[in-house]
Amino acid sequence: MEAVAKLKSVPMSTRKMKLVVDLIRGKEVEDALDILRFTNKEASLWIEKGLLSAVANWEHKLEGRESADDYDLYIKTIFSGQGAQMKRFRPAPHGRAHRIRKHSCHVTIVVENRAELPAEYSEEAQEAEA
Repeated sequence: MEAVAKLKSVPMSTRKMKLVVDLIRGKEVEDALDILRFTNKEASLWIEKGLLSAVANWEHKLEGRESADDYDLYIKTIFSGQGAQMKRFRPAPHGRAHRIRKHSCHVTIVVENRAELPAEYSEEAQEAEA
């Protein structure tokens, strides 16, 4: 079972975000959180927030019966894509104006359990109940 968290319109360029995203791709959640806490980039604060949200979403799928500490969660997929650009103008010499582009990005984080879940938590069992 996997859980997804999406960060939309993070006020940072995709290139800067990808530097931190590449550090934690495929890592276990606890290791990734340690890496993010000791990375000296602003993007690590945003990604940490999103990762904690993905873990909380995963716990919510278990309906609060157990915590994520009992499972072996890892980052299955993480990527950042380009968001909207704000276009601004700044005065330039000789009465001209230069365009300033303020970039934003979207980040998607998917966490999953490495071990098999008990049968009562499987998606097929939940569909059968409904």
